Amino acid sequence: MKIVLLSLLTLIAFNLESNAQEVQTNENGEPPFEPNNPYVHDPVMAKDGDTYYVFGTGVGISVMSSKDLKTWKKEAPIFSEVPEWTKEALPGFSNHIWAPDIIFYQGRYHIFYSCNAKPGKPHAAIGHASTPTLDPESSDFKWTDHGKIVQSVMGRDTWQAIDANAIIDESGTPWLAFGSFWDGIKLVKLKDDMSAMAWPQEWHSLARRPSTQQPYEYELTDSQIEAAFLYEHNDYYYLFVSLDMCCRGINSDYKIAVGRSKELTGPYIDRAGFTMLDGNSTVIAIGDGKQFAALGHNSVYEIDGEDYLFAHGYSIPDDGESKLIITPIHWDNDDWPIIDINERLTK
Repeated sequence: MKIVLLSLLTLIAFNLESNAQEVQTNENGEPPFEPNNPYVHDPVMAKDGDTYYVFGTGVGISVMSSKDLKTWKKEAPIFSEVPEWTKEALPGFSNHIWAPDIIFYQGRYHIFYSCNAKPGKPHAAIGHASTPTLDPESSDFKWTDHGKIVQSVMGRDTWQAIDANAIIDESGTPWLAFGSFWDGIKLVKLKDDMSAMAWPQEWHSLARRPSTQQPYEYELTDSQIEAAFLYEHNDYYYLFVSLDMCCRGINSDYKIAVGRSKELTGPYIDRAGFTMLDGNSTVIAIGDGKQFAALGHNSVYEIDGEDYLFAHGYSIPDDGESKLIITPIHWDNDDWPIIDINERLTK
């Protein structure tokens, strides 16, 4: 009888645990949405009217909105189905889109997004879509997919076509930075309408980390640099990157680093004067061991005359869930950024 009772209690406990696990994630594998402490991965932001919109990694690209950067509302994803161009370029791609970037340019909001059909390998491509407005209630709201910008091919390339970041230089020319692991961060010039790379193609290497791998091994054991974000401040372009490993919950050791250059195309130099092409950078944000185990994949924006950093952090109180971090950037006397995650807007 004790054995039967113990078995019954075990079964009940198992069912309760299973039910608890079921309510912890939605159909896309994400935890329940918390308006004041939202789940997000790889956040970027754009403002339309009086509303801020944050876009991130997720099925179809995750979207949320806020009036005050503190309380958030979940919106519908950009893509309800797999982007059509991926069916030929990346067979088997599941519509779990990574690391978007968004920029307002020539009267439209342009989003660049990453598709990878073999996570951990450079079987990947960056797509491009645009809309005249981000307001889903507007009659003009409509995302138009413009297809593929660039693709990395296994066995051909040692760079990876993910983690896009668009920037407009002082002459009004659009550029796209991207890259993850191996041969690091690349920068290419785009056509004036951002529909494709400019011709003749112009490529620049901005940053990389050392690797002992042979070409095309594609291991994740070294060369861990990704998530480029370029930002112009005073007389410099700043290249923000993320180092080490994301996506391991409280075991992640992601961190944010930076270098700067007088020219968009580099060379980018760390605070000690060494080039990022040789694996150098200045680390400006790491996990505090209390609230966040690690943080990274940041973006930077000027809001009401102040600079802010957006990132995701692996929350220790939330068992490693990836949470939105928005925190002001302070600039020291030598114009290097200072980050204090204790100043974050979302708590």
